[in-house]
Amino acid sequence: MTFDPDTLRQLVARTLGHYHARAEAFWEGTRNHDVEQNIGALLRHIQVAPPYTILDFGCGPGRDLKTFLERGHRAIGLEGARALAEMARAHSGGEVWQQDFLGLDLPAGHFDGIFANASLFHVPRQELPRILRQLHAALKPGGVLFSSNPRGDNQEAVNGERYGAYYDFETWRDYLESAGFVELEHYYRPAGLPRDQQPWLASVWRRMS
Repeated sequence: MTFDPDTLRQLVARTLGHYHARAEAFWEGTRNHDVEQNIGALLRHIQVAPPYTILDFGCGPGRDLKTFLERGHRAIGLEGARALAEMARAHSGGEVWQQDFLGLDLPAGHFDGIFANASLFHVPRQELPRILRQLHAALKPGGVLFSSNPRGDNQEAVNGERYGAYYDFETWRDYLESAGFVELEHYYRPAGLPRDQQPWLASVWRRMS
């Protein structure tokens, strides 16, 4: 699918509106999810001395942002849905930037790590190369990007009010490598289950220069 600029903005607004209207339910449904495997995958690949400067990209109501802050890191959240951004500030006590994926304003070479847990699949496919280049530029040289997305057969769809794009690893790797990243590892979640019961693809990438 290719969207004209107005349709693209409407699509993003609908997706964010869905999360804004269901912020409390989203918090209750995700607050106890165990993503320690993903947090560890990001942190163990960062090569500088802690504390790290981390961007929680699409931080939602602030569950993981709070974890990074409690571990002593300099973590900032980024969230497009206003209600979720407000919840993230309240739950974490940290700084949260309200920005949508079509209007990112990120400092260059600032972050040691970017944690994009269940967020990049909401980036419209036609915009993904640009967004990945922006994330690459926001990392320090040697910085690390973690992503986790529902996997699929490279299709995109609007499910209810939410847009999603669902990639297999080979296609996802092509996007990341084209944006200048080098793969560090990838795995499927939940751990320990047969592949057909692992709907999530997690991957870790480094900005080399």
